[in-house]
Amino acid sequence: MKAVLFDLDGVITDTAVYHYEAWKALGTKIGIDIDEEFNEQLKGVSRTDSLNLILEKGNKQNAYTEAEKTAMATEKNDLYKTLIEKMSPADLLPGIKNLLDELKAKDILIGLASASQNGPVILDKLQITNYFNEIVDPAKLKAGKPDPEIFVTGAQQLGVNVSECVGVEDAAAGVDSINAANMVSIGVGEAKNLGKATKVVPSTADLTAGLLEDVWSETIGRA
Repeated sequence: MKAVLFDLDGVITDTAVYHYEAWKALGTKIGIDIDEEFNEQLKGVSRTDSLNLILEKGNKQNAYTEAEKTAMATEKNDLYKTLIEKMSPADLLPGIKNLLDELKAKDILIGLASASQNGPVILDKLQITNYFNEIVDPAKLKAGKPDPEIFVTGAQQLGVNVSECVGVEDAAAGVDSINAANMVSIGVGEAKNLGKATKVVPSTADLTAGLLEDVWSETIGRA
């Protein structure tokens, strides 16, 4: 294992509540109710694709021009950015700082493969930017998760083969993306949602460099 590629929301920190608040506010404005159950479908999905899912839910997918949709997505993001201003290192999920320290100590490369265009800002707020060797810019990608492009691109930016990487995700779409990239996948959360992952752990507190290396070795060894 030469590199680990991380999703952001639900893996490094939990900004899901801020996304939910921002989408819910937009939904209310255009007459579409969004509850927490529906919000689960938006996790790990790009801003544009999330908006399209919301419009489909309200049968309004053809009610707006592309320019209007872009404006709505921007409005949502502006509110989201206001909400995340208060983030700090205290918002790191359990065990993540230790995991990053372990990976650095082992000279294992670290990359961010998040659909969030606010990734760099959030890493700065969490004061962990210096741990990351590369950050994939989702705005430059042609396809979002579950397409493998973001993880393949991450491996390319790190200068390693996909077979030398482990991807860490908390959403089914993200696990599908890692698997499609032919990487070893670690899912964080409930096995019923992440069953396609190579290994599922219930919490980020269970993530260690040793665990990731063991899963990678066992998987590659069987290949």
